[in-house]
Amino acid sequence: MMPIRKNNEPLTSGGVRQAVSYARVSDKEQERGYSIQAQRNLFPPYAAEKDLLIEQEFADVHSAKKPGRPGFTAMLEYLKKNPGCQIILVEKTDRLYRNLADRVAVEALGVEVHLVKENQVVGRNSRAVDKHRHDSEVLNAKRYVDNLSEEVRKGMQTKAEQGLWPSYAPLVYRNTIGDDGRRTIVPDAVLGPVLTNLMGWFYTGEYSLQRLAHRAFEEGFRFRKSAGRVPVSTLQKILRNPICMGEFDYGGVRYQGIHEPLVTREVWERIQEISGRP
Repeated sequence: MMPIRKNNEPLTSGGVRQAVSYARVSDKEQERGYSIQAQRNLFPPYAAEKDLLIEQEFADVHSAKKPGRPGFTAMLEYLKKNPGCQIILVEKTDRLYRNLADRVAVEALGVEVHLVKENQVVGRNSRAVDKHRHDSEVLNAKRYVDNLSEEVRKGMQTKAEQGLWPSYAPLVYRNTIGDDGRRTIVPDAVLGPVLTNLMGWFYTGEYSLQRLAHRAFEEGFRFRKSAGRVPVSTLQKILRNPICMGEFDYGGVRYQGIHEPLVTREVWERIQEISGRP
């Protein structure tokens, strides 16, 4: 059986080494049913076979394409503070890292990485050929992410060329699926009509931005999640966003959108003339 430390007492079993485990899924993988627990279930049998004691478990529901995962960072800090624990158990390479910065950070600690499914151990004393193979796996994982990102950018560019807003909807719109099955945006049922009124009032030239922001709050124009006041600077950006009159900018190019505009071009252009006023 795998040794278990009781009441934080020092470990006395000869030959048993301390380890941490790390599991990760991305947000999208979690949506598709992948789980942290499925990875964690691999570690106790492996630890028992290798005479390892799992001291701490770390996990992230986060992409590994960039540094900055909270669970990963916490694990590195734990290893730094606990020199007696110098082993990481992880399912496979791309669960631990998909970027070179994280690979370098782990290597700098001099710890052993046990890739349970890949049946590989990589550490300071590993053979050069094993380190090279592991680094190749990291590069392959990074290349996969880079290719995926490139395909995503291509897809977003194609959507823009079709007049479809390619990203998260701005405050006054909502993402939805159109009748043709394509993702598009529609005016927010509450904020859309309010913005139309706000832009109409501002069009008259009788409102300053500060006064309009105050009126906006009174009319219920607020952030959806927090219900907080929309600051003047944010309101000004919304007023200047061409998406309100049916167009949008993407990748330095302006496109004619197929979404429903909230104001006419005439109103929007007039607002651009006066929106810089205090």
